[in-house]
Amino acid sequence: MLLVSGLAGVLAIDAALAEEVKTKLVQGQDRQKVIATPTQLAQTPAVVQITGVEVNSTDLGIELILQSANSEKLEVVEGSEGNSFIADVKNAQLRLPSGATFNQDKPVSGIANITVTNSDANTIRVTVNGENTPPQIELFDGEEGLIFGVVPTTNTAQTPPTTPSEPNTESEEAQTPPAKPNTELEEAQIPPTEPEEIPEILVTGRQDDGYNIPDASTATRTDTPIRDIPQSIQVVPQQVLEDRQITRLEAALQNVSGVFSGNNFGGTVDNFNIRGFADATTLRDGFKDSFTESGLILRDPANIEQVEVLKGPASVLYGNVEPGGIVNVVTKKPLADPFYNLNLAIGTYNFYRPSIDLSGSLTPDKELLYRLNVAYENAGSFRDFVNSERVFVAPVFSWQIGEQTNLSIDTSYLYDRRTFDRGIVAIGEGVADIPREYFLGEPGDFRQSEQTNISYNLEHRFNDNLKIRNAFQYLQNNETVKNTNALELNEETGELSRDYFDNANAFKIYAMQTELTNKFNTGSVEHQLLVGFDLQRSTLEGFFKTPSDAFDTSIEDRFTPSINIYDPIYNQRPRPDRSELIFLRDDKTTVNLLGIFLQDQIAITDNLKFLISGRFDSVTQEVDDKLNESETSQSNDAFSPRIGIVYQPIEPVSLYASYSRSFAPNSGIRADGSLLEPTRGTQYEVGVRTQLNERFTATLAAYQITKTNISTTDPVEEAFSIAIGEQRSQGIELDVAGEILPGLNVIAAYSNTNAEITESNDFPVGNKIPNVPRNQASLWTTYELQNGDLHGLGFGLGFYYVDSRLGDLDNSFQLPSYVRTDAAIFYRRDNWRTAINVQNLFDVGYFATSEIGRNTVVPGAPLTVVGSFSIEF
Repeated sequence: MLLVSGLAGVLAIDAALAEEVKTKLVQGQDRQKVIATPTQLAQTPAVVQITGVEVNSTDLGIELILQSANSEKLEVVEGSEGNSFIADVKNAQLRLPSGATFNQDKPVSGIANITVTNSDANTIRVTVNGENTPPQIELFDGEEGLIFGVVPTTNTAQTPPTTPSEPNTESEEAQTPPAKPNTELEEAQIPPTEPEEIPEILVTGRQDDGYNIPDASTATRTDTPIRDIPQSIQVVPQQVLEDRQITRLEAALQNVSGVFSGNNFGGTVDNFNIRGFADATTLRDGFKDSFTESGLILRDPANIEQVEVLKGPASVLYGNVEPGGIVNVVTKKPLADPFYNLNLAIGTYNFYRPSIDLSGSLTPDKELLYRLNVAYENAGSFRDFVNSERVFVAPVFSWQIGEQTNLSIDTSYLYDRRTFDRGIVAIGEGVADIPREYFLGEPGDFRQSEQTNISYNLEHRFNDNLKIRNAFQYLQNNETVKNTNALELNEETGELSRDYFDNANAFKIYAMQTELTNKFNTGSVEHQLLVGFDLQRSTLEGFFKTPSDAFDTSIEDRFTPSINIYDPIYNQRPRPDRSELIFLRDDKTTVNLLGIFLQDQIAITDNLKFLISGRFDSVTQEVDDKLNESETSQSNDAFSPRIGIVYQPIEPVSLYASYSRSFAPNSGIRADGSLLEPTRGTQYEVGVRTQLNERFTATLAAYQITKTNISTTDPVEEAFSIAIGEQRSQGIELDVAGEILPGLNVIAAYSNTNAEITESNDFPVGNKIPNVPRNQASLWTTYELQNGDLHGLGFGLGFYYVDSRLGDLDNSFQLPSYVRTDAAIFYRRDNWRTAINVQNLFDVGYFATSEIGRNTVVPGAPLTVVGSFSIEF
């Protein structure tokens, strides 16, 4: 028998009317009304999976069905707030093909919308919003699952009550029609001989996961609640991307503590510093999306479902990655029900971006699904001569081969061309006081890239506890870069000497993952065992060319003349031809990797859990130097462990501690052609994760990470790398996200980071790591009106604070602190949404980052406005 407790009388109507509603909702069906007993409420059932959500029409309203084979084990706590009925279904989790949330707007007159979502790892929240008055709700237990009978009070008020006969039992009360009906309602209350087929309402509404995501697979490669993970992990959901109108991944991660802008290669790639360590590794659905740690691509947000940031070493699952953390982009998956979204965004600086998102079934049995995301973006800039163009296409298919086997195929194509812009320069201990729109390269500078991705994911479940997964990725990226590079500034005259580079790279990645997951018990101890291996082969082939006299200071540079930063004059000489250039570098690098890993998630009791894992990596690097006609190779083996513990003294609080190590081969090459030794990282972390309510969580973490043999760009010969020794970072981070009140969402972060050089032969010990502020904080919040004529109107407000930080490893200059304010206003009604987003509301002048030193200071954008409109079918 289903269990129910809570405020049962809040939404009650008079007894006669309630009897009529119950009769209508159960006629012709085998269902029992939900009754709670003290004995049943004292039980602690296991978590039940809800595999589907269905909305059907009834004579008096609708019925909402949470489909499950074990609905009798559920507990329901009812309540109300304003015109909303709220029910928390305990010991349950949504496992829908379309995601973790079901949303239906206006299913029937008098009901504004229905939402079913995971509010935490063990609870589903059902919210039914009445348009003007709270609805009447009755709960029933049927063969299909848990049933919510929903009747708008506007409907019930128009139906005359009848006097039912006295029921003998609770069951009779729910199933027996009145004994002596004497009104026209009699016809409606007598079950027909052959019940009419109840039409199903197809869900085409917005998928809204909210701001609080309870589960993430990045940290363990398994479906594990975040509260059970002994490491800091934050999720930026799709709703945040939509509310902020995100077009760059860099902007999305401003809502995560400890993540800072890195070397974005003239604004043409995404690159991050996490916990003080540069070149954080980025993944797409668990696969690396670039050859190098620093990344060579710019991701498009059109197919991003959510972004998961795992902080600290992640080598135990992903091999050669940086110790600061990883960024895993989780892409959108096909939906079973038809979903069509059209969006258009237009903004300042000639920005416009149309996009489409289509999904549905290709077969009547819904075994073959598809999803197609397409986007085109064209934009100018507040910077002179800077513009960009992007085309993105991502078709995805999912095939349910059998009841236990599923195959998905993910493909994408990205073309991106944009001006290569290194920003402005530093003078003395600060930044040059020149207009932020001044461009110090040449108008012809650009970077163009084309990327193709093809991958598959094959999963077979032997039973509920045992499954195997095999996945493969092929990724290719071709790029061409032509840029004018700043060399040295005469601070008295403002003359900036420059040279010119012509660069081309092509990388390919072949990667395969195979893993087996098994859940089992040893006595009272629960285990979730993961064992698997990775294979990866990567190649990077390219050249680096420069004018023959670029480094001869005794000869005037005949290809790229100096420019005055206070009065720039462009195109004084034509751009050189490739035949006029000499090779500075021409090589091919090949990396082969084999990784074997084992992980056990152990639950000693319900509130005491351990995570023990280890990985063995074997990596071989080969470099074919075509200029010197030489080959260099090296092989390295490494073991990377992770040990963690989670203790939950009370259900809303998780205390955790962990130890982990990282391993990453250095992709950098010294000027003499030799390879750098691999880096190793070690982290100690403790933290507390609290669930303040069922839709709002907070994480506080403290850590210390040490990394040895760090590679960085050679400041003299930019085509090569050097190692600077050892770096240590320690700090405190706070992240909060979720719904404070109905309609009021917030995502906020704060970090205090102390990252410095602890050993080096090139830079002073104690020097701070560039672009890492000691303090950084962000806040983004939205409020959407829930009722009334303005239901759907919302407002957003955000703040982004960055402390002052050093601009280079010499600590020779400083970027000032700043506070940027963002705002939004949006209106959502039925199947459409319109919004206006404003970034840098008060037009604050600031500097976002310093890419590789004094001559690459990137100004932040001034006040920017983007208007958008989207419609769903």
